[in-house]
Amino acid sequence: MDKKNLALGRTNFILIAAGIIIVIIGFILMSGSGSTETTFNPEIFSFRRIKVAPVVCFIGFISIIYAVVRKPTDKKEQENS
Repeated sequence: MDKKNLALGRTNFILIAAGIIIVIIGFILMSGSGSTETTFNPEIFSFRRIKVAPVVCFIGFISIIYAVVRKPTDKKEQENS
């Protein structure tokens, strides 16, 4: 397989993987036990679940978008510069 035909470079794939890991961490931060019909769990409204986890997921999704949009550098162009 010719590497020149790939739309994304190696760095792009590494950035995508890092973004996916950040999103997974955000979802893990959101997880936890919920309330049932008989008991109310006030932990569902914790700062970690309401504020931190969505921001972490958002940063992960933005980094994935950046990784896809980022133009891979061409080694020939770097050598000529």
